[in-house]
Amino acid sequence: MSENRMIFIGAKESFISRVLVKKVKEAGVDVCFVPWSVDNINSNIDQVALITLFLDDEERPGEEVLHFLIDTMKEKDLQIVLAGEQQDINFISDYFPDKLIYRTFPRPIDNAVFTKTVAEYIRKAEAGEFRKSILIVDDDPQYLTMVREWLKGKYKVAMANSGIQAIKWLGKNKADLIILDHEMPVTSGPQVLEMIRSDAETRSVPVMFLTGKGDKESVMGVLALKPEGYFLKGIDKDELLEKLKDFFLLHK
Repeated sequence: MSENRMIFIGAKESFISRVLVKKVKEAGVDVCFVPWSVDNINSNIDQVALITLFLDDEERPGEEVLHFLIDTMKEKDLQIVLAGEQQDINFISDYFPDKLIYRTFPRPIDNAVFTKTVAEYIRKAEAGEFRKSILIVDDDPQYLTMVREWLKGKYKVAMANSGIQAIKWLGKNKADLIILDHEMPVTSGPQVLEMIRSDAETRSVPVMFLTGKGDKESVMGVLALKPEGYFLKGIDKDELLEKLKDFFLLHK
């Protein structure tokens, strides 16, 4: 994803939309106007950090466009800014889940505040603040480093080489997912999971086990602990990234 790109979607270019696009460009953001059709949006939505939907002259996008936007935003983990008449914003907001809407700007739009909001969002996106946070726990430093290299382009990745280190990290930080080695010395994966589940601050954090044993008995033993899932240590980079993508899509 290009962390510095926004698309500005509207029925057609107008004086107000051109001014807003110009101001955002002057703030250093790569932005382009996109007419609201599925084909136009689909052709421009790759490598985007943020979307603005501009509602002007009481024109509103059709349901096909709205549903396409919602599905694509969920898939790509994007957020949207809504700008226009308040009644139109209310209409569109009824379609979109609240967590997809970053900010609304009813008319008259304050150009300076709009530009600042977009620029700050882009700055945070470039810094990785909106990425999902994953804690990897494994006593093998080489494996830890390898998985971190695989994931760091898409996720915020932290590493712990023991169960105790993981618990200490969780005392000061938050994770959207923990990938936990099942077989570790001193404090095993199941023991770490028990500690995580017994703490009110961490019990809701999803945990997926890493295991080197793929036989049915071993896998059933892992699943009996009721993690959110498991990965075999032989998994390759592409498969791991795809499984993580599916996991976060299902757990939005």
